[in-house]
Amino acid sequence: MSTSKWRPGKRVAIVGGGPGSISTGLAFIKRGYDVRIYERQPECKAIGGAVLLSTPVLAILRSYGLDEENFGSYTVTYFKNKSGAERVKLPFNADVERSMGIKGWHYGVLRSSIFKKMLELVPEGVIHADHEFTSYTELEDGVELSFKNGYRVTADILIGADGIHSRVSRQAFGEPNLFHTGIRLWLAWCDHIPGLPPNEGAISHDFQHQASFFPMMHDGKPGFEWWVVEPSWDGKPVPEDPKAHITGILKDWAQPMPRFLEATNFDTQVYRWEIFNRPSMKKWSKGRIVCVGDAVHPVSPYAAYGMGMAIEDGYFLARALDGVDLRDLRALNAGFEVYEEERVDYVNHNMEFARFLGRMFHSIPRPLATIRDLIFDYTPLLSHFLKDGYLKKSEEETLRLKELQVI
Repeated sequence: MSTSKWRPGKRVAIVGGGPGSISTGLAFIKRGYDVRIYERQPECKAIGGAVLLSTPVLAILRSYGLDEENFGSYTVTYFKNKSGAERVKLPFNADVERSMGIKGWHYGVLRSSIFKKMLELVPEGVIHADHEFTSYTELEDGVELSFKNGYRVTADILIGADGIHSRVSRQAFGEPNLFHTGIRLWLAWCDHIPGLPPNEGAISHDFQHQASFFPMMHDGKPGFEWWVVEPSWDGKPVPEDPKAHITGILKDWAQPMPRFLEATNFDTQVYRWEIFNRPSMKKWSKGRIVCVGDAVHPVSPYAAYGMGMAIEDGYFLARALDGVDLRDLRALNAGFEVYEEERVDYVNHNMEFARFLGRMFHSIPRPLATIRDLIFDYTPLLSHFLKDGYLKKSEEETLRLKELQVI
């Protein structure tokens, strides 16, 4: 099956082949563990359009060996109303910039582009495609994985990185009780549009929609990611003509949002998601099983952090188990506890904050939404809200990553 090393005490099996899985694999490989990644599709590939990656994620990718030129350029982020009036300009943290050697906070990149670069860092023989995981059996000194094709393998630990419908998570923790968050996301990207500032992005709202854009990089070329969030529900009909539907939403929006419509191929550069989530979990591990990313904490677009948090999870998990003989269940569980202590409350805060923002901007009836918008337009409440609810904890976490700092 594999010519790669598979030494007892160092055997790490990962189910799933997305960014969180690859980050986890790279982090364990750098620490001397033997890693096998099992993907049910014929190849590992990232699904979806562009993504925003924050400073701690970029620092982690840099530690794996990803060249900083693939990050693109930093973005100054503004919150605005539909008419283009500024509500908040998110500040940069000088301490974070200096310690990490990365300017700004958000960087936009096409998901497939950055994922391709991550895959190039994975040694040959680590990824095993066409392996659909079905179940696991915990043994006295390991865990046996079973696959639909009849293959079985025994590892010291099993890491579920298989997304929101994770079979690993379901077997370990039970049904996820997924629920619709009340929003639908249209995520798109396009090539560079002349005349738009190369380092500015905006998140803007009317009484029930969000329309936003950020500069991004795609295969080394500049472009833009843009998206529209609208109220939705499980089973809401899908428009037959997405372009006409989104054009209707943006028809009275301030520039440059309407310009993105004609610059985008709606057949190949637009992705629609109904956003589902699950109740927050306090435990992400059980015995020799542990999960990362959407398998335990799907994050809605309002955190702009789903892919980034999965990448972070893998790094933090491997760091917590650094040097551990994975056959030693007591030491293994102690490492899981460190991982959960560092990640669970932090991630749940961001996940719940994102859900709250989604409800606040898309579920409030119009009379109350008008009052909400007046408050955001004419008071500093939104600024305080975002800095305390979103940036503060993220910046504190980043400054604790001493081993990734350049000074």
